Amino acid sequence: MTLPFRSSPKEENVADEHARILPAGTASLFVLITGLFFLWGVPNNLNDILIRQFMKSFVISRFQAGLVQSAFYMGYFVLALPAGFLMKRFGYKFGFLTGLILFATGCFLFLPAAIAGRYAFFLGALFVVASGLSFLETASNPFIAQLGPTRTSEQRLNLSQAFNPLGAITGVLIGTVFIFSGIELTPAQVDAMQAAGTYAHYLHGEVLRTVTPYLVLGCLAVLWAVMIAFKRFPAFVQMREQATESNGRWQELLHQPHFLLAILAEFLYVGAQVGTWSYFIQYAQDYAHTTEKRAGFLLTATLVAFGVGRFAGAALMRRISPSRLMMSYAVVNVGLLLFAVIHPGTMGVLAILLTSFFMSVMFPTIFALGLKDLGPNTNIAGSFLVMSIVGGAVLTPFMGLFAEWFHSTASAYMIPLGGFFGVMLFSRYMTHYHSRKQSLSTFEI
Repeated sequence: MTLPFRSSPKEENVADEHARILPAGTASLFVLITGLFFLWGVPNNLNDILIRQFMKSFVISRFQAGLVQSAFYMGYFVLALPAGFLMKRFGYKFGFLTGLILFATGCFLFLPAAIAGRYAFFLGALFVVASGLSFLETASNPFIAQLGPTRTSEQRLNLSQAFNPLGAITGVLIGTVFIFSGIELTPAQVDAMQAAGTYAHYLHGEVLRTVTPYLVLGCLAVLWAVMIAFKRFPAFVQMREQATESNGRWQELLHQPHFLLAILAEFLYVGAQVGTWSYFIQYAQDYAHTTEKRAGFLLTATLVAFGVGRFAGAALMRRISPSRLMMSYAVVNVGLLLFAVIHPGTMGVLAILLTSFFMSVMFPTIFALGLKDLGPNTNIAGSFLVMSIVGGAVLTPFMGLFAEWFHSTASAYMIPLGGFFGVMLFSRYMTHYHSRKQSLSTFEI
């Protein structure tokens, strides 16, 4: 057994280099790709607005409206693995451009869907949007994680992901202002409009309100694709892509317990996050008796808390182990949601709002921890982790069923509570995983 020795000045300089978040000359590329994190945050959280809007404009149940998230996250699930294999063959730039083109196409499909006035057409458009985002997330997360030293991958990914809630906030504000009309009809008013033959026209007008935000998003996606198409990628990124293409074997991932557990943790986390936000407006209306628009602005406040949490988390990880920080945050969220289930009301709304601050670090941290020590299999591993986003498609409709079975939106929050409990267990495992690795690297037996 040998004790660790003091580093030479040259070795200390190497250590300083490895501690850097970004290598020299990569800042502009980092900013451009980080912009994608902002961009896909907009449609992700417009879904929360669409759920409420479609319940009104198509007169459907909570479970049926929850299919918005199912169609959306199934797009992630179905396309993530093909995206990974295609990028393994053609590189990151191919993934970014394909994703942006699919994203824009899905946004533009909102216009014919609205003209047809068919809910199923909107679900199809959302599937195409999510298919594009699947390419973007499959490319962006491992790209940012690898755009510098492995030691700082969690910090780098959390910094990029910190701009995702800014997009989410933008999406909810856009939806609240431009999609929600503020008109909430009473049963008597509905009966009167049906008698006058104007109710169908009113509902179609509510459907059309969803179109403009998506057309603008589609144009923005096309613009971003043009910028990436003309951007030169560093030589070391191309070298890593070539090494991945020649040496990667996805079957080896089956022998990496921390990676397999990361897939499960990401599934549970995304289901918890999506469900928490999807039914927040309904919870606020049921128990705090807020208006539709006010509930929308409260949802915006949850996303502000989420954004603050991302930036705070990126800073705290300089001093606290990412897995330990995430474990403590998961414990807090279990407690907050338990309170919201047991004590529904204004304080319950506040408790759910606060969960966004503590869930903020979870997705990028689970993702980065899952990619640790995977070498040339990192890219394809990222695809599997993106596939786990299907948790949002699976758990959100179940929340709708819980709410209908128990006639209580509050009881539905037991599902995200269980998701955060699973994240807590994964965090504990990864804390021990890193402790074992550190012991092995410090001592030679």
